[in-house]
Amino acid sequence: MANAPTKTGGIHAPVQPSAELGAIVGNDRLPRSEVISKVWAYIKKHNLQNPANKREILADAHLEKVFGKKSVTMFEMNKHIAAHLKA
Repeated sequence: MANAPTKTGGIHAPVQPSAELGAIVGNDRLPRSEVISKVWAYIKKHNLQNPANKREILADAHLEKVFGKKSVTMFEMNKHIAAHLKA
């Protein structure tokens, strides 16, 4: 197969975080995959996973602004993050 086109859309497309999400991941345009990685790094650094249920994220003041509530599951998290990203 000839040279495959490089991926520039979807999860690889740079997106702009909102001010609320920017407080966690920075305000530069980033690929969605890197935004998610940085959010997970923040969660782990601040020990925000529920020890009794690792699938639950316990929001601190910064994450609560993104999630809109005190806790979310790791599956809900991406939906809340997506609302804070602009193409």
